[in-house]
Amino acid sequence: MNPKTPTPKQPYHHGDLRRALLDAAEAELAEKGVEGFTLRGCAKRAGVSHAAPAYHFKDANALLTALATIGFERLNRSMTSRQHAERGDPRQDLVAAGVGYVAFARDNPMLFKLMFGSERPSSEDSDLVQHASGAFATLVNGVRDIRGDDPMADADGLKDIAAAWSIVHGIANLLIAGRMGFLQPLLERDPETVLADIIERSLPQQ
Repeated sequence: MNPKTPTPKQPYHHGDLRRALLDAAEAELAEKGVEGFTLRGCAKRAGVSHAAPAYHFKDANALLTALATIGFERLNRSMTSRQHAERGDPRQDLVAAGVGYVAFARDNPMLFKLMFGSERPSSEDSDLVQHASGAFATLVNGVRDIRGDDPMADADGLKDIAAAWSIVHGIANLLIAGRMGFLQPLLERDPETVLADIIERSLPQQ
C-alpha cells in the first residue's frame, strides 16, 4: 500500500449502537425527565460521539419515540403476565391487568410520563401506534370478557372502557406524583394485593 494513500474511513461501529443508545436514553430520561432530555446527553452516557446517534435517530424526538414504543411493549407485558397468572375469572383478570398497569408506572415513572404526558414521541410512528394499540386492546378485551360483548360497539361499553382505564391511570398518576403517602405503609407490605383491592373496590359490584 502506498503510505501516502489515506486509509478509507471505516463505518462507525459500537456493537449494537441502537440498543446502547436506547439504554442510555432510558437512564437519561429517568435522571433528567423529558424536559432535560438531550441527544448529546444520551451520546455521552453511551460513550459515543455526539454525532453517533444520527446513524439510527434523526433527533432526540425520534429516540424518545423509540423509547416510548418500548415502554408500551413493556406495559402490555406487565398487564398480560398478571392476567395469565390469574387464569379464569374475567373480573379478576381485569383487576390483575390493572395491577400490572400501575406496577409498570411505579417502576418506570419518567417513562410512563413520556408515554402519556409528552408530545415529543411521534403519534404517527407505526411501531409506536402498534404497541400502544396492543396495550389498549388488553384493556378492551378485559372489559369485553366481563360484559360478554364488544364494548366498542355501544355507548355503555365505551363508558366502561373509559372508567376502567381512568381508574388505573388515576391511581398510577397519584402514586408517582407522591399524592398517596397515606397508603405507603400498606404498599410497603404487599403492594400488589393492596392495588388489586383498590381496583376491585372501584369496579361495579356484581
